[in-house]
Amino acid sequence: MTLMSRAQLGFILLVAAASLLEVSEARTIVVGSSEGWRFGFNYTDWALQNSPFYINDELVFKYDPPSKTNSGYSVYLLPNLWSYITCDFSKAKILASETQGKGGGFKVELNQWRPYYFASGNKDGYNCKDGLMKLFAVPLPRWNY
Repeated sequence: MTLMSRAQLGFILLVAAASLLEVSEARTIVVGSSEGWRFGFNYTDWALQNSPFYINDELVFKYDPPSKTNSGYSVYLLPNLWSYITCDFSKAKILASETQGKGGGFKVELNQWRPYYFASGNKDGYNCKDGLMKLFAVPLPRWNY
């Protein structure tokens, strides 16, 4: 191997390592992007377009507080897939109230390799059932080299 080819190989390895480091950094992702967390937006499609999610990524739920035109939203963590499918909040844990989504929004770190099921529980589950305000994410492990 000539000196020039070793330098080229070293450069290629350096670029490859730098690209892996970039992938290993946690991301902050606004749920719904510019649309935010709102009634009638399809978060299943959004999640498919913005995945994969990784462990330590942070989801940000941004939404307006209740008003004359908005009955209010929230963020619940549902315990399982069945609760997610049926919008059953009986064993859900509230993460953010109707006012916690304003400004910078409410942040949730995906800190474990497991399914996360999120939904808005307002109006007796109407936001979840008819407003499509539900999202699930299964973060993947990061590859740190």
